[in-house]
Amino acid sequence: MKAFTREELERREHEFLAEEAAFSDRSLGRMIPEKPDALRTCYQCDRDRILHSKSFRRLAHKTQVFLAPEGDHYRTRLIHTLEVAQISRSVARPLGLNEDLTEAIALGHDLGHTPFGHIGEKALSTAIALYRGLDPFNPKNQRIFAHNEQSARIVDLLERNGRGLNLTREVVDGIRCHSGSLRAMTAEGQVVGIADRIAYVTHDIDDAKRAGLLTEEALPAGPRALLGNSSSERIETMVHDIVEQSAQCGDIRMSDTIWTAMMQMRSFLFENLYANGDAKYEEPKAYDLIIELFDYFISHPNEIPDEYAVHDAENPELQVADFVSGMTDRYATRTFEELRLPRSWRERRGNYSKNKD
Repeated sequence: MKAFTREELERREHEFLAEEAAFSDRSLGRMIPEKPDALRTCYQCDRDRILHSKSFRRLAHKTQVFLAPEGDHYRTRLIHTLEVAQISRSVARPLGLNEDLTEAIALGHDLGHTPFGHIGEKALSTAIALYRGLDPFNPKNQRIFAHNEQSARIVDLLERNGRGLNLTREVVDGIRCHSGSLRAMTAEGQVVGIADRIAYVTHDIDDAKRAGLLTEEALPAGPRALLGNSSSERIETMVHDIVEQSAQCGDIRMSDTIWTAMMQMRSFLFENLYANGDAKYEEPKAYDLIIELFDYFISHPNEIPDEYAVHDAENPELQVADFVSGMTDRYATRTFEELRLPRSWRERRGNYSKNKD
């Protein structure tokens, strides 16, 4: 059995990867230079740092779509992240791209998500705007807190007690540019951006069907005919389409037909699940809870853990947002109860729960 050194792995990348791939030995480097690992490439090190971070572990208890689902098989933010990584690698490998870089970006892309999904992001944007004396209804102020920017902030500044993970610039760029109209500098980052959309469109449908909120027959007929009649069929169709189209044109893209079908399915979900469906019934409560937590800690900054007070001392709203956004759903709920509910009520509620069980 042969053991490969980092240098040998880097040489093998040049033998087997496409010329459009990001090669480890050509990385733009890290904010703080450090000695290379003897066995792992820089992108392998980044993947491992993300995987072993506290922020990554917390994703297991953060909402994907459904708040506090009762069933065991609904997706959390962590499961979504792992599915994005799998889809991304399924695209990267046949295109000859760097799978280690692709996986690192995919694993880190949602580290900055708030508790309770995107509603927490909206609540923190509102809270920060109000604190700064800005109009929270102005569209440009509604994304003051953006989860993709927060993900980059976590890996650059917040992890490891304020030292950050010191990741390569390619990984941080891919994390920051995975959503919206942003486009990553590497083909690997661009793959993750598309894979993220594929994952949440297909798997959110799956969870909605499991919850009885949608049926397969209720989905728009045109996109179904093109993409398939199950999550696995839809993923396979879109992955194959990306690989074929990207190989032909030399850029990461879907065909116009499949892209349009995916976006039509996405629009359907926004209209029938994300914005107006029964899955969103509890969202106003989650929104108010995040606002309450922000208001409390902005008035009691000494109660923020020290690791969140390392940076931005002149901007306490950022420190509070860092702390609150890092909470899991259950920790945010428990903290709110401890701050706002009288102890006797909490004890009574706990006894009721025990008796109920």
